[in-house]
Amino acid sequence: MTSGGLSRLPIKMLGDLVSPRALERIMHDAAQSRGQDVNDLDVSTLEDILKREVFKRLQLSVPAPLAKKRVSEVLNELMKTTQERLLPAFAESPLPELEEGARRFSLYFDWPETQRLRGLLGVAREEEKGGRDISALVQEGQSLIAVMARRLEEGLVAQAQDLAELRATFKRVEGMGSREVRRLETLLSQIDEAQSQGTLLPAEVERARGITFNLRKQLESSVVQPMPGGSAPVILDPEAQARVLALELERSAQLLSGAEREFAPLLRARPALDTRREALRAQQQAGTLTAEQVEAWRTELTQARAELLETQRTEFQALEAELDALQAGAEVRVVMDAARHGLLSGTLINDEVQELRSAHQALVSGGAAAGELLALQRELLELDRSARDVAGASEELAPMIADAQARLATGETINLTPLWTVLERHMGAAAQQREDFDARADHVIREYDTVRGLAGETTQRLGRLAESLRAQRRLGPMSAEARERYAQALEEAEALLAEAHAEYRAAQEVTSTFGQDALSGLLGVFDVGGDIFGGALDSAPAGPTAASASFDPGFGFPAAAPLADETLESWVIEGGQIVDGSDDPGARQIVALLTQATGAGITRLDFRDASHDWAARAAAPGAWRLARAAQRMTLDQVAMTWLETGQA
Repeated sequence: MTSGGLSRLPIKMLGDLVSPRALERIMHDAAQSRGQDVNDLDVSTLEDILKREVFKRLQLSVPAPLAKKRVSEVLNELMKTTQERLLPAFAESPLPELEEGARRFSLYFDWPETQRLRGLLGVAREEEKGGRDISALVQEGQSLIAVMARRLEEGLVAQAQDLAELRATFKRVEGMGSREVRRLETLLSQIDEAQSQGTLLPAEVERARGITFNLRKQLESSVVQPMPGGSAPVILDPEAQARVLALELERSAQLLSGAEREFAPLLRARPALDTRREALRAQQQAGTLTAEQVEAWRTELTQARAELLETQRTEFQALEAELDALQAGAEVRVVMDAARHGLLSGTLINDEVQELRSAHQALVSGGAAAGELLALQRELLELDRSARDVAGASEELAPMIADAQARLATGETINLTPLWTVLERHMGAAAQQREDFDARADHVIREYDTVRGLAGETTQRLGRLAESLRAQRRLGPMSAEARERYAQALEEAEALLAEAHAEYRAAQEVTSTFGQDALSGLLGVFDVGGDIFGGALDSAPAGPTAASASFDPGFGFPAAAPLADETLESWVIEGGQIVDGSDDPGARQIVALLTQATGAGITRLDFRDASHDWAARAAAPGAWRLARAAQRMTLDQVAMTWLETGQA
């Protein structure tokens, strides 16, 4: 590792708290005050700078404990790092490392960082052949690779969470056995394989989401009641209708979020389009947004993007010709190559066009100030890009950046330090928020471990989110999108944790009522060996969780169950006695469990023995409805409405 590589470590690890440019100045000034060059700093000198100048600077934007923690992390990494492990030695050419990075991320050709790295490599090769210094290009290339590595890591965490949710839904619908179920299974296998190889498959994830939505909707919509007289039209069960509506709203929200991510560059370049987005967001909040409305908006955005892309293509061709005539330097040629790659892949080049416009203005003005203007324009664009990853920063900085751009366009030199100060204030707030997020995640994970033994859908969903939070907790500095996902996962997990605690308290009440071993003993009445208590115990009734077919609310289930060769049985229990249903020994013994559950205030029981799933719901004081089937899906589809309401 070169000495210069050592000085880059604090900039890499602390760049989310203080702007990289500010850190570079701090390191440079600190090295000069010690009579050294920043590229020649040894470990002990760098450690002293971190503990003094860098720590002092961090305290301007974040609390001292957080500043101390982050400096300690850099020091630990510095101690672990060897000359071979951190950065490559540049004894020969530094380009192979950048080329390897370009190959690693070649699948993600639509990422702007990928396009810029490709352009940078082309220019760097030319400069190296000409014997010119390429250290600045290499440094930018390393920064681009670091950004892409972070983006990939964040994407894999999100993809893992999506995969876990899709798998959970697949278990609910796989019994339907349709062609769509098989397609979903194939997609999940592909995503799982990609995840294991560290590869993102966003298109496959979106297709799996679409199929999952259709299958869930089909499952919920299967609850129908014939119209009087046996006519063809059907009326959906009101509760099933509500569940279908909830699914549709969930899907429309997913589609809207996906469109916002996909068309984010267009929306930045065409603020007027934001009006329609805000209207759709308002509809989502009101629960009136439909998938058709989102798809119509996507069509409008696709057309607008195509028009803007053509406009940018025309402007780029003109700028390219003029900059070539002005003999623009290496950094401008990097931007031109990145823009060219972007246009070829159909990607908008907002930043590149702005950078080329600024470069053209500076070069046309000529004179000694041209180089200074170019540097200021690049710094302003860097500040603008950095602000997008910090919540609230872009909104406050937008008018200041616009003013600075206008002044630079007239050839005026300006001081950008006040703008960086604003950004760093937001960066400090974001860093503190991240600390809070991590503490909340630790709490959820710790508390989940106390309730994980209680089976049921709530605990299962909480377990999936706890695993995702563990992965998000391990991420380094986050993009704005990753931070938003972290916040959403925390909110959902905390709500589920509250539900799980309520269920756990109910289960504890059963245990205290039955005695230390009585609950497992009661559940052993099935005499099947290795019985497992597999469901949740709630102190309040919950709504049905899946569709159910019409049947006689007394005892008789429909002759045609949803699964072939399935047998479904039910009982009505009052006053500790079976008053409707077969005289089954297992059901008779369950009565004892239900009697004691009533005394503990329990109103819902779900469990499984070696051969059947069972479900019981309190109907009135001392009264229960009980059903069992070989598969849980049958209970959900056929019996749940009766169990919950006593009605067909």
